[in-house]
Amino acid sequence: MRKHFHKIRWAGVNIARLLLASAFIVSGFVKAVDPRGTQYKIEDYLQVLGWENMFPSFFPLVGAVLLCALEFCLGIYLLFGIRRRRTSRVTLFFMCLVTPFTLYLALADPVADCGCFGDAWILTNWQTFGKNVVLLTAAVLVSRHWRRMTRLISERNQWMISMYSILFIFFFASYCIYRLPFMDFRPYYIGADLKTVVEGGDAQYETVFILEKDGETKEFSLENYPDSTWTFVDSRTVAVGGDKDADTRDFSISLLPTQEDITASVLQDESYVFLLVAPRLEYADDSYIDRINILYDYCVERGYAFYCLTASDETAIGRWEELTGAEYPFCFTDELALKTMIRSNPGLILLKEGVVLNKWSCTNLPSEDELSAPLEKLPLANLVPEDYYMKIINVLLWFFVPFIILTFADRIWMGGKMYKRFKHKNKIINQLKERKNYEKENRSR
Repeated sequence: MRKHFHKIRWAGVNIARLLLASAFIVSGFVKAVDPRGTQYKIEDYLQVLGWENMFPSFFPLVGAVLLCALEFCLGIYLLFGIRRRRTSRVTLFFMCLVTPFTLYLALADPVADCGCFGDAWILTNWQTFGKNVVLLTAAVLVSRHWRRMTRLISERNQWMISMYSILFIFFFASYCIYRLPFMDFRPYYIGADLKTVVEGGDAQYETVFILEKDGETKEFSLENYPDSTWTFVDSRTVAVGGDKDADTRDFSISLLPTQEDITASVLQDESYVFLLVAPRLEYADDSYIDRINILYDYCVERGYAFYCLTASDETAIGRWEELTGAEYPFCFTDELALKTMIRSNPGLILLKEGVVLNKWSCTNLPSEDELSAPLEKLPLANLVPEDYYMKIINVLLWFFVPFIILTFADRIWMGGKMYKRFKHKNKIINQLKERKNYEKENRSR
């Protein structure tokens, strides 16, 4: 009976360990796919708590990368049984921190989604709290009985898996920051028809403009927009009826300075349309302004539309024009929608009849050599929809194939070591037997 109880407890600990490992690996990986999205979520939390001015501007992005690395590495450590005691205690401490916080999110509901699994899997705050209660229970069990976790790699060689996991997740997250997310789980993915974003559902929206005059701030709609004596401060798009996805409901394009809504004309344009997306021009990377201006000149020459979408005010737009020599038209779009469209500031999107044909971060904008002919003759305008299954397979191959090789090498190394020990032990036993036989023969003489 006691033996069966030990087996049940061993099975329970390892099931809990695998549950924790799976949750942490998936959570860390999807955050690494889209570090900017996690950055925006951290900024939302800091704003809700009133802490946005307590940390430097780089903290949310650095925190996002560190968080995804921590979760991913904890998951790998739990899966392979690396540093079992320390890993189990860190896991328990982590769950003791996040579970009360998710309870606060569920009760106060300051943000709609905690961002645990990025945009890949949206959970409500109560679902997140329930998940964390289960994981906290599993973490308590694993922490109390950490010795019962079965190692999948030897203690001597566990540093190989540990270092490889750390290097992989930091490199992967950095790549997704420098370029764009490896997989796009948002509604503005390559191949998406943005006409369905605007027309889908039965929701109705209107743009509210916040203007200031003589120290007085008021809100206006397009119908009662005042004269030029009022100064533009901000604007936002609000739902006035129906229901729609929160990620897409704020998408509208208002041409500045007239505030004319050109959303329909942009999405129904039968030619190519370039959208330079810059949520905040005051924070935009100006290292690639030459490529942007070359691209705009190319559009003027070929007759393609080019717009810069931003949520910045007129002052920031004027400063950007002075800095970069920009001559392209500027449009206002809700900041949340812009951040959802592309994870780069600025970023570039190519449309045709409202369909997203391609997307670029500011670090890999099309060069002058790539713009040598009309777009219909260039590969950058060819629609190549994202194949999520192949991308997942590629990531698994890049990550787990070296893992399997390292694990197999470790097993061979351990097997060779055990064989040497066995061979050495047999040699000693044979020597003892020979000595015993020799002494026995001497006595018999």
